[in-house]
Amino acid sequence: MIPRELIGTAQVPDGEELRLYRHGGDFMIVLDRNELMSTRMRGSEEALATMSVARITGARKPHILIGGYGMGFTLRAALAVLPGDAVVTVAELVPDIIAWARGPMAVVADGCLDDPRVRLIVGDVTKVIEKSPGTFDAILLDVDNGPDGLVRADNKRLYSRRGLENAGAALRPGGVLAVWSAAKDDAFVRRLHDAGFAVDEVTVHARPNGKGAKHVIWFAMGQPGTR
Repeated sequence: MIPRELIGTAQVPDGEELRLYRHGGDFMIVLDRNELMSTRMRGSEEALATMSVARITGARKPHILIGGYGMGFTLRAALAVLPGDAVVTVAELVPDIIAWARGPMAVVADGCLDDPRVRLIVGDVTKVIEKSPGTFDAILLDVDNGPDGLVRADNKRLYSRRGLENAGAALRPGGVLAVWSAAKDDAFVRRLHDAGFAVDEVTVHARPNGKGAKHVIWFAMGQPGTR
């Protein structure tokens, strides 16, 4: 049996400690006893990117914001389907996550952070959104375990009614807000509606082979005249 090897730890600002493990050829990021992400389960993170880009095909020189680098699966999938003139802004709160991507997990990152279309911000995606009115064709949020604020209590601010309204204001006309979650959340869907969005809830498999656990992605489109 191959033992699980601790590679590094990272402190989330105003939050919990994350641990990076390697198990054979796989990596996993763990909070306490919760496996937040793993190289074995990337299907829903990739779907977050491909399904979002499919909803903004009419955008010229598309600019998307990815909140939470994670293991880079959403970024890599987005780069694979976006045109050469696209801009992808990535906001990652935890500096060590980026250090892991450039270090022990470089084989997983596959150089995606060095793509000329990528702009990396090490900081809170909430602040990026607040300072960027009318900027993005799509905002992709894979922050925490979803709207429940497992890793960092302040993440609930991002998913609050005010946070969602700010996200709507940061979108260009016809833009989409896409939110990843490990589970369904009817209260969050109501907040999306209250913030003026029409919502499409999609269930996707965690694994790229279409097996295993299922995750949820909400695609929220602004409704004219509600903001």
